[in-house]
Amino acid sequence: MSLLEVKNLQVAYGGIQAVKGIDFHIDQGELVTLIGANGAGKTTTLKTLIGMVKPSGGSITYDGKLNGTIPSYDYVRHGLVMVPEGRGIFSKLTVEENLQMGAYYRNDKAAIQSEIERVYELFPRLKERYKQLAGTLSGGEQQMVAMGRAMLSKPKLLLLDEPSMGLAPIIVEKIFEIIQMIAKEGVTMLLVEQNAKLALEVSQRGYVMESGRITMGGPARELLDDERVRNAYLGE
Repeated sequence: MSLLEVKNLQVAYGGIQAVKGIDFHIDQGELVTLIGANGAGKTTTLKTLIGMVKPSGGSITYDGKLNGTIPSYDYVRHGLVMVPEGRGIFSKLTVEENLQMGAYYRNDKAAIQSEIERVYELFPRLKERYKQLAGTLSGGEQQMVAMGRAMLSKPKLLLLDEPSMGLAPIIVEKIFEIIQMIAKEGVTMLLVEQNAKLALEVSQRGYVMESGRITMGGPARELLDDERVRNAYLGE
């Protein structure tokens, strides 16, 4: 059964049609990637899924509920969580306060603290800096905070928008190791990522988005081997 099903989704900004009737689905437990050039409509799609942008047509069904039946401010309580491009951390709060913000709606204090410790196991750098203001961290450390905060929200579906953007290769490698670990723990994920090769290598399935339309889709391995994908997105 699909945790997320998108049918004929359309999004317009003024007179510009940014998303032009796309269809895709994500099954429970899958890690799916959405690749495409800048301006293809990937981030707009994620923002529409999370309720930040209103669609002009089509439907989104998440966890059996049609879009519009859940207020956007309540998505997190229903397990729909996004790590935005640019991380979106609270720069004037400490690392630990940022993590606690991920659990703002929860009351299970013992479980929250246990999960914070789990984040520190995944990201030892954050443990070393837990009292440091998040705005003073490096870009890679801020991305770790953003991902850790999302995990404190106990996501059913985690949306990741360009998690490797602007990061050094060694940090990108670590971030993707964590993405794979989160997936193995059963969290369903939709990944939008500029590094198409790396994204497809860790995913079960993928979609290619071009000029607001999904033009290809299938098993990630098949997309990696497709000559059109290799030429357009893998630099081969």
